[in-house]
Amino acid sequence: MRSIQFREALREAMQEEMRRDERVFLMGEEVADYNGAYKVSQGMLDEFGPERVIDTPIAELGFAGIGVGAAINGLRPIIEFMTFNFSLVAIDQVINSAAKIMSMSGGQYSAPMVFRGPTGSAGMLSSQHSQNFENWFANTAGLKVVVPSNPYDAKGLLKTCIRDNDPIIFMESEQMYGDKGEVPEEEYLIPIGVADIKREGSDVTIVSFGKMMKVALAAADELAKDGINAEVIDLRTVRPIDYKTLVESVKKTNRMVVVEEAWPLASISAELAYHIQSNAFDYMDAPVKRVTCRDVPLPYAPTLIEASLPNIERTIDAVKQVMYQKEA
Repeated sequence: MRSIQFREALREAMQEEMRRDERVFLMGEEVADYNGAYKVSQGMLDEFGPERVIDTPIAELGFAGIGVGAAINGLRPIIEFMTFNFSLVAIDQVINSAAKIMSMSGGQYSAPMVFRGPTGSAGMLSSQHSQNFENWFANTAGLKVVVPSNPYDAKGLLKTCIRDNDPIIFMESEQMYGDKGEVPEEEYLIPIGVADIKREGSDVTIVSFGKMMKVALAAADELAKDGINAEVIDLRTVRPIDYKTLVESVKKTNRMVVVEEAWPLASISAELAYHIQSNAFDYMDAPVKRVTCRDVPLPYAPTLIEASLPNIERTIDAVKQVMYQKEA
């Protein structure tokens, strides 16, 4: 094991898969000569050349469409969006082409490809560059949606995604690229659709994914000081969702709090609350609580960003509400 950055884990995953399979290539804005907007692809142009590490114009719809065509014809593209905010420009190719081709061709064609890049808040980038769309993509039949929270999961999941025969949305975070974590030197894969219990507990289940896992784990540490033993589950994949692990945890703890960076309406947390209260109602001692972004476009000012996003204090308060039946 060695400690490497999140960006390095992603780079290793792509490098290993490109060495293993000559059909894999990377395409996107600034991925080649500039080594990636966040230096995720640093050095990859030198190793694989301009035919497999391809710079594009600022034309997301165009290069996403090229990627879909390449995937249908037998290649395995990795399409990098500089931010998933820009994926909205390419939404027709992602939703209407990549996600639908298997069904509409009666299984004759597939689009084995990965759309990857950062999502969510990244500091003072204001409303147009700070949005979470994992629930949008997860609502689309034909797509898989993966949101890792640490370098170990990022590498193992990305390698699996590149080998998968379906189109996959792989969402990262600018604020996590420099995070370090233990990653094995030997090759490993992590299956899609399997949640991970990051912390065992008995009093309440806290569920999250992506960079909000930092909030969930930090809140669990603080709650432990008050004698509350929280179990913390990292979804890792939001389509498909590992409902079984969540239900089994709630059967043990009898309470659940979901921490999600996105807005509350039609969110992943709303889906989890519905599923748990439909399938584990008899085990619940309190309603499911959600901690989400405030229902506003994310502001620019750092104080307003802090007031808008989920944080440790709001998570602790939600846990104590389900523990002690406090009013919100």
